[in-house]
Amino acid sequence: MRKLPPLTAVRAFEAAARNENFTAAAAELGMTQAAVSYQVKALEERLGAKLFIRERGRARLSPLGARLLPALSQAFDAIEAAFAAHRTEDESLLTVTTTYTFANTWLAWCLGGFQMKHADTAVRMTTGNEVVDLRAGDADVAIRAGTGDWEGVDKHLLVQSDFTPMASPACIAEAERELGRKLEPKDLLDLNLISPEDEWWVQWFADAGVELDGTPKRRGVRLDNQANEGHAAMAGQGFALLTPFFWRSDVADERLVMPFPDRVSTRGWAYWLVYLPERRMVPKIKRFREWLLAEIPESARVTQAGQSAAIAAE
Repeated sequence: MRKLPPLTAVRAFEAAARNENFTAAAAELGMTQAAVSYQVKALEERLGAKLFIRERGRARLSPLGARLLPALSQAFDAIEAAFAAHRTEDESLLTVTTTYTFANTWLAWCLGGFQMKHADTAVRMTTGNEVVDLRAGDADVAIRAGTGDWEGVDKHLLVQSDFTPMASPACIAEAERELGRKLEPKDLLDLNLISPEDEWWVQWFADAGVELDGTPKRRGVRLDNQANEGHAAMAGQGFALLTPFFWRSDVADERLVMPFPDRVSTRGWAYWLVYLPERRMVPKIKRFREWLLAEIPESARVTQAGQSAAIAAE
């Protein structure tokens, strides 16, 4: 067990001795001159010896004070260096954890912009659909999918998880050729659906006014995330239920088509930026938050019904 005098008193003495001035020490430590004098006096009483010789309104180091100062200054330098090294190491790497869908449909395509803007900060991205415990130190920030009901974290709404069916132009053209008319929502019951067991299909059919008896008739390929489903749809494997924000470039380039753009369903599910409240102003987290919110347009945080969800923090 260490037998150390109060570090506040030791720090006050070291600052006063190094600056050779109690007033300068008080300014450095954010204390009053009287508080510095009190701490030094308390240390002297504990040691049973004088650290300063006070004479005619001035103070100079005693022989004991002169012996202690170099060792104490060196010790405080080492402590300062240890914390500075931690700050440098911590600031040099930003770890972001997110879902497969958010990573593969948006973040991986845009993250280079943040890296170029902040070249002194390396970025590591990990993917998974499980909720990562940020307090365990495995990541600095998380981008999670859900309703935002996580306790003990600050969060910012990024993207509403609206859904609508999409397919390749060839897939839609073939379906309409067989039907001899434009597609209607009820027609999807007889077409190849990607991940037809997905509960969101049930919600979409209900919103579209289509009565669904069990699962759709044609059981298409089942995939484990929206990123894979979107690419399967582009490959002509059927209709996938996708979030328009993530696939807007593919729609613009006509790799995907939304046959029912006005029939988008949502149930409060969204993507959120999440981090620990006490780390809100850590420079690398602050920079990433500002960059991310600037990159994602406000329209992504608004549902089809026009209900805007304000950025929330707990």
